[in-house]
Amino acid sequence: MSAFTKQFALMRETAAMAFDTLRSNKMRSALTVLGVVIGVTSIVGMTSLIRGFDSSLRDSISSLGPNTIFVQKFGGLSFSSGKSFMELMRRPNLSLADMQAIERLGTTVGMTDLWLGAGPGQPPVQRIFYGGERTRPLGILGTTEKYVDINFAKMEFGRSFTEQEVQRGRPVAVIGYGPYDALFAKRGIDPIGKTVRIGTVEYTVLGVVGKRPSPGGFGGADDFAIMPYTTFRKQFGHERVQRGPMGMPIMIAVLPREGVAREETMREVEAIMRIRHGLTLDKENDFDLVTSDAILAVWDQISAAILLALVVISSIALMVGGIGVMAIMTISVTERTREIGIRLAIGARRREILVQFLIEAAVLTSVGGVLGVLMGSTIGLAVNLISGFPVSLPWWSFALGLGFSATVGIFFGMLPAWRASRMDPIEALRYE
Repeated sequence: MSAFTKQFALMRETAAMAFDTLRSNKMRSALTVLGVVIGVTSIVGMTSLIRGFDSSLRDSISSLGPNTIFVQKFGGLSFSSGKSFMELMRRPNLSLADMQAIERLGTTVGMTDLWLGAGPGQPPVQRIFYGGERTRPLGILGTTEKYVDINFAKMEFGRSFTEQEVQRGRPVAVIGYGPYDALFAKRGIDPIGKTVRIGTVEYTVLGVVGKRPSPGGFGGADDFAIMPYTTFRKQFGHERVQRGPMGMPIMIAVLPREGVAREETMREVEAIMRIRHGLTLDKENDFDLVTSDAILAVWDQISAAILLALVVISSIALMVGGIGVMAIMTISVTERTREIGIRLAIGARRREILVQFLIEAAVLTSVGGVLGVLMGSTIGLAVNLISGFPVSLPWWSFALGLGFSATVGIFFGMLPAWRASRMDPIEALRYE
């Protein structure tokens, strides 16, 4: 028999002995691995939720197009750079004139759009009514006729409004797939041409925007309605009129001309906005230019902080579990002193005794790791089933949980295992 075969047989026998120990001390073993189970459960469960949201968010942002530039009063970029809230509040509101200046002066600009009700602030939220049905409260946007094109969205039914309808402020609307599903789809009604009520004002439905990826999988990206910004002003107010402490939420969407680099268009838009806001060279921008890359960079910072906090919290639970493993292994060594003495007396090497108890500790915590992986996966799948929140269960999260649990067993089992291997055979045989 080769040395490798002997070692493998020894490890298999030791693992079997470890499982026997677990079975003979069920309550003690369960309490010992509880901390490991909690730690691994939190690692796997939270990782599945964060990874799922990350994938969903990236799909949602990519649907806007990689080159789209958003101009807004302020956003996550300003907060992440350390600017105070009061400083951001003093920034001037954006306006239709800003969009028109970018459209008129931007030589690299291909398309622009004004979104009243989008961005930081208190967006108008209304229910849409049709017949005896109503939607949940959803966001209302005032836009130009270019909204669908600049969003790379697809019309499921009907059409968007025209430039003439925007100029004349017609009471027309295009609804997202969410309100269409709530008001029309369930009853098999064609929404085109139907009159709905948004708040207290009636609008004619011209079209339905197809489904779009939603961050978090909650369908929020489909719960909206758009109308001409001229019509929006009549119901919700002009962008120059204050709405809440931060003013009317406004965003300007800019798409570079075909063949023009996004960075070149950004520099041009920045220059136009600085001139309009009268900023000298020594003054910072009083607006934000946001791209999909910038949004993802902010999210990466947030998710990294969440994962770091998760690792710290899980480490505490694993530490508690590890201390329990050390205690249980110390008790086990004491209870099996005569057994250790017999094994040493008949020729077992100290290294084999050390490995035996380390394997037992690793098996003990690995069982906790397996239970933690199963519980974490179950929690993630249950959240997905109940709320629709996207989850992702990458293989490396399982490997990470099992690896952590086994490492905890080996680390905290080292002292009891070392004590067992250093016993004097004669004294061990005399132990009562």
